[in-house]
Amino acid sequence: MTSTSRPWRLNAMPRLDGKTAVVTGATGGLGFETACGLAERGAETILAGRHAEKGHAALARLQQRVPHAQARFAGLDLASLASVSRFAESFEGEKLDLLVNNAGVMAPAKRLTTQDGYELQFGTNHLGHFALTGRLLPALARGAGEVVTVASLAAWKGKMPFDDLNASHRYRPFSSYRQSKLANLLFALELDRLAKLKDWPIHSRAAHPGWAMSDIITNSANLGAGKSPLQRIMRSAQEHIGGSVFRLFGQSVAAGAEPILYAALSPQALDGGYYGPQGGGERRGPPGPAPIPPSASSPELAKRLWQVSERMTGVHYDPEERS
Repeated sequence: MTSTSRPWRLNAMPRLDGKTAVVTGATGGLGFETACGLAERGAETILAGRHAEKGHAALARLQQRVPHAQARFAGLDLASLASVSRFAESFEGEKLDLLVNNAGVMAPAKRLTTQDGYELQFGTNHLGHFALTGRLLPALARGAGEVVTVASLAAWKGKMPFDDLNASHRYRPFSSYRQSKLANLLFALELDRLAKLKDWPIHSRAAHPGWAMSDIITNSANLGAGKSPLQRIMRSAQEHIGGSVFRLFGQSVAAGAEPILYAALSPQALDGGYYGPQGGGERRGPPGPAPIPPSASSPELAKRLWQVSERMTGVHYDPEERS
């Protein structure tokens, strides 16, 4: 799993001056680190997130780290299809060069739903990004057209229960999370297939951060009532990360963002590619190509998920705006 003879270095990646990038879930964790990396390379970077207070605080941190950054915060709630539509409307007639589908919810202890009635993890992690990418397709087609979707090692154990995608009959926190991450990967690969088939000017790739202790753990634990036993363990690990076992096998959030930046920036990153850490178990290490789980390699599964996602979101992909 070696990607290049040269070590990964952000400052060796191409400049992004004059380009515009959107990063979802950019108020903390992987999204924030990704936004910082893009801003450092010169992109006008839009930090998209649910909470304005957190968003403006993140923007201030970014500008402190990258003093000459061109960046701004924009409100976006991926658990609301109406919010997704409003966000995309701001790009009508504009161009967008890069979209990083990063935001996510991880294993809330009890079943919660989006504003549209979908199970929160599938509805936010997958359906929200499916709708967002589709709504932004015309803007992406006017720009560089790059889409990077963040998956997870959890996709390896993911299943797609089409008879109960909303976990209405039985909710298991981490099963739903794995399902949503498999959906992210299926989406990224199917978007690439369709772009090539229909000659869309879109470049779809996927990445995963390995074991990176990001804000998703504590943020999701605060949703609903209580925490699952695994969330309590991971929260404890996060609070004691300086000397924890996790540090031996995982990596920092900044390191976890490197595969995402690699997928977005590296000349060696290919359309339809999947990228992650190159160390043991893909948990840590420099970024490079990652193996795709067999279930995510199924064109039939991807097509079925795409069709279901269109019905659930009401979004149909067309890179040309219609009056």
